[in-house]
Amino acid sequence: MKILIIEDEQSLAGSIQQYLQRENYLCEIASDITPARQMIEDFTYDCILLDINLPEGSGLTLLKELKQDKKTDGVIIISARGALEDKVLSLKLGADDYLAKPFHLAELSARIEAVIRRRYMQGESKLSYEDIVIDTLARSVSVQDQPITLTKTEYELLLFLIINKGRVVTKNAIAEHLLGRSALYLDNFDIIYAHVKNLKKKLLGMGAAIKTIYGTGYKFS
Repeated sequence: MKILIIEDEQSLAGSIQQYLQRENYLCEIASDITPARQMIEDFTYDCILLDINLPEGSGLTLLKELKQDKKTDGVIIISARGALEDKVLSLKLGADDYLAKPFHLAELSARIEAVIRRRYMQGESKLSYEDIVIDTLARSVSVQDQPITLTKTEYELLLFLIINKGRVVTKNAIAEHLLGRSALYLDNFDIIYAHVKNLKKKLLGMGAAIKTIYGTGYKFS
């Protein structure tokens, strides 16, 4: 899962990034509205952590733009402004949650998990497709009731494909989801082909559900 941290306080942004990376999230940082706007335009994020007070203005301006552009990225406001009116305004503008500073990083992680569960899984912690069951809290996968061992990347790839089941997911979209901005520097998609091939081998006969759409990407169906 990919997180964008929009926070101008470098030490806090770095602490959040380090903590969430240990929780197996892919995290990127923008310190102000202009770079954040460009990153949101270029990439899709599973959750955006958005500070209100930024050097160029209010993060709520960016939140309004997100909703006007019909962006579906989850948004959690993280702000030192803990007043009730700020929280109410943020939620009315379309934020999924509001967390006042200072906060414990474990609580932030739990809130992110909740936003992602609501966005993709109707609030449930388990996602299933035929004989495949993904437990997002335990980060475990079973096929035909048999647990299988996946690497972090294989797990994220399977989760991404099942969330988008029935849709063609391009190689670019997969690369960006797994690698973030680093995907811009790929010379080819060999690393994506390798991860898909390894994942299909591990799915105990369910690998055939991952269809190759030649010249485009993959479809889980």
